[in-house]
Amino acid sequence: MRKINIGLFIDTYFPMIDGVIMVVDNYAKRLSKYANVYVFAPRIPKTKYNDSIFNYKVIRCKSIDISFIDYALPLPDFDKKFKEKLNNCNLDIIHIHSPATIGNLAVKYAKKRNIPVIATFHSQYRKDFYRATKSKFISNLLIRKVIKLYNNCNECWTMNNEIARIFQEEYGYKKNIKIINNATDMKPINNKKEARKNVCKKHGIDNNHKILLFVGRINKLKNIELIVESLRLIDNINYKMLFIGNGQDDTFLNNLITKYGLNDKIIMCGRVTDREELAKYYASADLFLFPSLYDSNSLVQLEAASQKTPTLFVEGSATSARVIPEVDGFFAKNSPKDYSKKIIEIIQDKEKLKKVSEKAYEDLYISWDDEVERVYKEYIRIIESREK
Repeated sequence: MRKINIGLFIDTYFPMIDGVIMVVDNYAKRLSKYANVYVFAPRIPKTKYNDSIFNYKVIRCKSIDISFIDYALPLPDFDKKFKEKLNNCNLDIIHIHSPATIGNLAVKYAKKRNIPVIATFHSQYRKDFYRATKSKFISNLLIRKVIKLYNNCNECWTMNNEIARIFQEEYGYKKNIKIINNATDMKPINNKKEARKNVCKKHGIDNNHKILLFVGRINKLKNIELIVESLRLIDNINYKMLFIGNGQDDTFLNNLITKYGLNDKIIMCGRVTDREELAKYYASADLFLFPSLYDSNSLVQLEAASQKTPTLFVEGSATSARVIPEVDGFFAKNSPKDYSKKIIEIIQDKEKLKKVSEKAYEDLYISWDDEVERVYKEYIRIIESREK
């Protein structure tokens, strides 16, 4: 049987890093065992990159910087060479991972050649649009365009039932949505004590400190303000809070930390791109703080679970849809008073924290190897159903 040609389309890519980029990279790396894989993405202005490091083909189009968001805007319709390369790939199936310009081009390509196209709902797009435009009218208009695009796909996938509900009930998507889990490539560290020792030495942390951790883009959408507002209310436990990542709200976060006099409690670590090094941070942490109401199913909570580190979420968050309260994760209300109270409660109840840590690993840790094997079988099913 010949190898099929798979096209994964995304509106931003390395060297930028976010959850959707990591999903596409993990798909592409593993799908390459079964198929010829092409990732179609923008060429980021004034940025050096080396696509030869990948075991799959990356084909890039022109883009322009947009000052008020973290990302560049791809311009595939104005890139003749890009479209020529796309036409020469003879794709058998297309999977779009973002609904903007490259996603639109992908759907047009699929319809013209009568090949199946899948889309994954990765984000709560209305929140993205409102953050960029500050206009409910424009945000709703853009949502209608997104749903129109996805209605032209053969299937749409997402990561949990809560995001499926949001797209169907709040965004107006009318078709069925298949649940395909996110996963992680992070392997459990055997010697957590040694990992913690290394992290503590690097940042000058005493062994008696509890370590709290956040990993992700430094962006107000992640509810990072709640973390700092909560920590300023904690004075009865010795802790160090580590923020790993960067983003458009770095200055905002640093100013907030200084405002509340927490510079001796909070350490800004910047980006950590080495996966083994990042695993050490997760393994060192007593608790992972992820109060985001924006994320759909964040990879970082799965990475934390891979190291037996449980997450404290905010009640009602979509990203926590698979988590059982007090069993494999923790929840608090979206207020500094309640979130800080829960942090203290978790840290002080060592026996319960240990039990929840173990269950987080048992219940939530999913390997990309297993999940991408399932994805490939889904691709084959969709292709074969079109051929009948």
